[in-house]
Amino acid sequence: MDAARSYNAAVPLAALPGAVIRLRITEVSRRLARCRAELQVAEEQLVYFSDSESEAQLRALVSETPMADRDLRDAARHAAAMTGHRDRLQAEVAELEDRLDALLDRLSARRDP
Repeated sequence: MDAARSYNAAVPLAALPGAVIRLRITEVSRRLARCRAELQVAEEQLVYFSDSESEAQLRALVSETPMADRDLRDAARHAAAMTGHRDRLQAEVAELEDRLDALLDRLSARRDP
């Protein structure tokens, strides 16, 4: 607690908000990088699940068996789940990009005379 007070006392109040903004920019940038990487993986997995669904659909049409129909339902469920996951990641990336833009705008506004 005393170290935090001495640190805060050494930092001018005018510099603190800019430092906080830069810290938040760093945090949001890291989260954005992680989300983008996860989104890339999700998109690759979605391609696989979509291909599996297409193959299962073809097998269900050709064989017309209950087992093939069940496989098709399972494949469709997996593809739908991955589509939802990808959509949520896309929304999160967009939100983080907006947040980062707003923080950068605030930081640049502080520097403009």
